[in-house]
Amino acid sequence: MKFNKRWSVGLLSVVALISLSACTEEQTKPASTSNEAAEKMDHSTMNHSSSGEVPVTLKKAENPKFPVGSTAIITDGHMEGMKGAEATIVGAYNTTAYVISYEPTSGGKRIEKHKWVIHEELIDPQEAPLAPGTEIKTDAAHMEGMENATVLIDEAVQTTVYMVDYTSTNGEAVTNHKWVTEEELSPK
Repeated sequence: MKFNKRWSVGLLSVVALISLSACTEEQTKPASTSNEAAEKMDHSTMNHSSSGEVPVTLKKAENPKFPVGSTAIITDGHMEGMKGAEATIVGAYNTTAYVISYEPTSGGKRIEKHKWVIHEELIDPQEAPLAPGTEIKTDAAHMEGMENATVLIDEAVQTTVYMVDYTSTNGEAVTNHKWVTEEELSPK
């Protein structure tokens, strides 16, 4: 009987130590910020490739920093597998690019701070740039539920945007990706 009590007390001690260890480990892990969680959610349904069609009103950039056919390194990881990937420039255009937030027309959680929708992908916009806080509809279809959604402009950047082909760092071949800004590229 004494052996069973000692064994039981020992087993309970081991279980308690394991439980405390797991709790301590969980508490010491850095908590992901809501921004990180939103970023992951934002792009999980993104159609990385596109047909390559661009709005007819979009103006080609004259003398872009990264000419069509050249290569560059993508320096921003606003989508999984993007940061550090080598991109081939397919198109370069001068426009206003927007960071937007919106409720998907297909339902689901609100998308926060999606990069990028361009001025020419907005439905009946006023003159660019639109001010942060402006609500407007878009015909962009970069993600499920984006097309015809009412979006909130979070930020506007007048820049050259690029359509690029790249192989993501996780091996996915992406063609005619819309959009990467000039600030998100560096020379190879």
